[in-house]
Amino acid sequence: MQIQINYGDIKGSAAVDEHIQDRVGKALASVAKQVTRIEVHLRDDKQKRDAHDDKRCKIEVRIGGIDPFVVEDRGSDIYAVISSAAEKVKRIARREADKRHAHR
Repeated sequence: MQIQINYGDIKGSAAVDEHIQDRVGKALASVAKQVTRIEVHLRDDKQKRDAHDDKRCKIEVRIGGIDPFVVEDRGSDIYAVISSAAEKVKRIARREADKRHAHR
């Protein structure tokens, strides 16, 4: 499963890439064969007054047979934000797969 990672104003690193591959890969493991596109967008909104909420991760997912969806999470630690967004992806993918299965 190929994941496109877009570093807005956050400096990219192999460690962050690996964290994304691990968390998002595991989140979508049950539907991996149906995934057609995954994009992860990372931002650092330093100009915001609320400094504890300045890191942002948005994940766009396209899975064959269901509508594309986007999740977003914010926080102070980029790794925690990525993990939290990946958990949201997992819940939505599971819910959509259950709906699709129920319609059969």
